[in-house]
Formats: sequence, C-alpha cells, structure tokens
Amino acid sequence: MKSNSVSLAVDGFATGSADSLILIGRVLLAWVFVGSAYGAISDFSGSVGYFRSLHLPAPELFTMTNIALEVLISVGLILGVGTRYCAILTFVFVVAATAVAHRYWEYPAGAQQIGQYNHFLKNISIMGGAMLIFVTGAGRFSFDRAS
Repeated sequence: MKSNSVSLAVDGFATGSADSLILIGRVLLAWVFVGSAYGAISDFSGSVGYFRSLHLPAPELFTMTNIALEVLISVGLILGVGTRYCAILTFVFVVAATAVAHRYWEYPAGAQQIGQYNHFLKNISIMGGAMLIFVTGAGRFSFDRAS
C-alpha cells in the first residue's frame, strides 16, 4: 500500500508540475548549446582549429555554421519558440556532430577513446531529450503556447 501512495504522489507531482518541469527540461537541454556556442565565439580560432583537426573542408564556415545553429537551438528551446522544430534541429545537429566528431572507435584505447566515448554517450542522451521535447512540445511557459 505504501509504494502505491508514493507512486500516486510522484505521478501527482509530475502531472501538477508538468509545465514547469518541461520548461526546466528545455533550459537544461539547451544549456549545453549555450556553453558550446559561447566557447566557440570566445575562442573562434580554437574552434576553427578543432574543425581543421577533423579534416573538414572550410573549417571557418563549419565554425560559423556551428555557432549559428547552437545559438538558434539555445534560443528556441529556452524561450519555447518553434520548439518542436528546434527539437528536430537539435536531434539532426547532434547526430551529425556525433558522426563527425565523436567516432570513439577510431581512437586508440586510453584516455582519448574514453573521452570520445563519453561525448558519444552524452550526445545520445541529448538526442533522447530532443525526442522528448518533440513529443511533449514546449509546455505552457513558452512563446509557442502564447500564440
């Protein structure tokens, strides 16, 4: 009986706080892109060097595109503007980033491979969060809901 009352309390909290929790989830999901965009802007040459190390053509263009997409994703998710489209963009962006930059199996066993594997796993989690936002939508606290 006790576990049932705990389950009911948890379900009640989740249901009663859904819009606030969705907002918090959107902000937390976006935060990785806020930090990444800030890092790329503040060390543009380092970001270009990273893309160059991946042997990508036009690393400056990749850096600028990366920053633009990360800013768009961040703003869209945090404010809840075009949220489902931002969720799709997030998913596709992270799939591409993972395929280009986090192929951990290409690294020798050791710290580099473990680091890339952790990035790979993080990106899979971000893709899961993007799917959840796509399904739930922005929630009440968003510009999507206001319109």
